[in-house]
Amino acid sequence: MLIENLCVVIPAKNEAECIAEIISGCKQFTNNIIVSDGNSKDNTREIAAKLNAKVIIDPGKGKGSGIRASIEHIAEKDIVVFIDADGSHDPNDIPRLIKPIQDGVADHVTGSRLLGGSSELHGGFDEFMRLTGSSFIMFCINHRFKVRLSDSQNGFRAIRGEVLKNLDLTENITTIEQEMIIKTLRKKYRMAEVPTHEHKRKFGKSNIVMRKVFFRYIYSFVKYLYFES
Repeated sequence: MLIENLCVVIPAKNEAECIAEIISGCKQFTNNIIVSDGNSKDNTREIAAKLNAKVIIDPGKGKGSGIRASIEHIAEKDIVVFIDADGSHDPNDIPRLIKPIQDGVADHVTGSRLLGGSSELHGGFDEFMRLTGSSFIMFCINHRFKVRLSDSQNGFRAIRGEVLKNLDLTENITTIEQEMIIKTLRKKYRMAEVPTHEHKRKFGKSNIVMRKVFFRYIYSFVKYLYFES
C-alpha cells in the first residue's frame, strides 16, 4: 500500500549487489525514491535508474554529503525516510518508523538497534568502538536535553521534510546522524524512536573505518552539543 507524501532516500556507494532489493522493498510504500550516489565505481546508478528511482550524484565526500545533496529534492510536506543501501535495514519497518510522525507525536524518529537488536555491533575493534562511542554520546545527549533515547548513530530514520530543511546540516560523513539528532533537539523539535533490527550487510565491506574517523565523531559531537546553536 502506497503511503501519501512519503519520500525514501537511499545513500549508496558501490552497492550494486543489494540496491535493487532495497529499492524494491521500499516500492511497497512509495514510488518517490531517491538514490544519492557517492560516485560508485560499479553499476549502482544504472540499476537504480532502471527501477525508476531518481538518481542524484553527490560530491562523494561521504554519507553525510549524500544526505545533504538529497535535501533540495525533497518537499517540505514529505515524510522522509533514510535507509542504508547495504541490506542492514528492513524496508518492511518503514510503516512502524513513520507512525509517530503520522500520529503527530514526533518530528524525527530513529530506529533503535539497542531496542531492536543488531547483528553488526559485536565481534571486532571497530564494532566495539562503535558501541562504546555511541553509548557515551547518547548518554551525553540525554543528559543535555533531558530526553531518554538509546541510539544516536543508526542511519535508519524518518523526519518531516520541513524539519530536515531547517536543520542546516553540515557534516560530510556518518557523523551527520548524531548531528541530526542534536540539532533536532536544539531547535526544540520532537524526537522519538522505535525498535528496528540492524542486520549484517549482505555484500562487501563497510566504507567506514572507525579508528580513522573516531576523533571526528568526538569533535562534531562536542561542537553541536555544547557550542553551536
